[in-house]
Amino acid sequence: MTVDDQPQPAVTNHSPDKRPESPQRPLKIPKYTEEDGDDEEEEAESEDQENRTMRQNPRTIQRYLVAIEYIGTRFSGAQQQAPNCRTVVGVLQSAFHKFIGQPVSIFCSSRTDAGVHALSNVCHVDVERISKRKPGEVLPPHEPSVVKKAVNHFLQKNEGDIMITDVRCVAADFHARYKAQERTYFYRLLSGPEHVSTFEKDRAWHVPEELDLLAMQEACKVLVGLHDFSSFRASGCQAKSPIRNLDELNVIEVLPSPYFPSPGDRETQKLVGSSLSELNAGLSNSIQDKAVGETSLVFGMRRRHRCFVVTARARSFLYHQVRFLVGAIKSVGTGDLTVSDVERILEAKTVTANGPMAPACGLYLAHVKYDLP
Repeated sequence: MTVDDQPQPAVTNHSPDKRPESPQRPLKIPKYTEEDGDDEEEEAESEDQENRTMRQNPRTIQRYLVAIEYIGTRFSGAQQQAPNCRTVVGVLQSAFHKFIGQPVSIFCSSRTDAGVHALSNVCHVDVERISKRKPGEVLPPHEPSVVKKAVNHFLQKNEGDIMITDVRCVAADFHARYKAQERTYFYRLLSGPEHVSTFEKDRAWHVPEELDLLAMQEACKVLVGLHDFSSFRASGCQAKSPIRNLDELNVIEVLPSPYFPSPGDRETQKLVGSSLSELNAGLSNSIQDKAVGETSLVFGMRRRHRCFVVTARARSFLYHQVRFLVGAIKSVGTGDLTVSDVERILEAKTVTANGPMAPACGLYLAHVKYDLP
């Protein structure tokens, strides 16, 4: 998830082993790096400061908007933090440096925390293409396809746990964080007594108990909309206001595989009002269960978990908000809380009224929306 109400530091070092330095923004390491927030005055001040730097040499610098995916458990978060911490920004800056031969600054739209994955996080970077044969000679900017291919080459030579999925040229004043119109997160839960597959380790929250889908969906309805989410943010949250508008909060059941629902899938499930539990049971019976008995399995075939995906969509989120939301929804699913309890927790406006939050490993930043030409 991402930082709220905190100016994003511009880091220019290309090595994760060195502390970043920048003349554009102060070297202030935020206390947290999860969920994204907004503050209009702070955003405007940060944008103005960065834009003034850009206007000093506008013709020789190209700003690129870069979409990336990564495995969150391999990083100490997205944003550069302390020395010797491997971060998404640090790895990206190192790859860009190898490509263009000079350090760059990476600005993320959502500064996800350690353990949080990204199907599509977005950042922007300014690149001045200098000739390597004739130092000092400025060349026309690289095409986005060239940037994608070249930087991915260096990323894959490293650990291969992060990849650029898209690149686009944008205006010099386009900011990946402040221009974002909304962010969508997915959270995966696996329900069932069986141990989680090796391929699912650190990719979902394993809940041994059975989950009541309809009860969880009713709990989601209580939390959608404009609310004071003080009960759903961590004590270290520095947001000036706990009020957020949650545009979507829904949970559906999907096939038990690394799959995430499209908007059309989510709408279909809400309209039909049913789950995929019968389909999952049918698949399990036909592939795994023998006619000899219900508990007899084909040797070597693992019994499938039930898989649930929670979708949370809003312009911005408070620190740990999504994980607290999922924690409450899961408790309703197991019967430890009721829908009325969720209403009470929301009205309490204090995090002490809430239960434990969900672990980071099941959380995915799925999409960041922009108004692009």
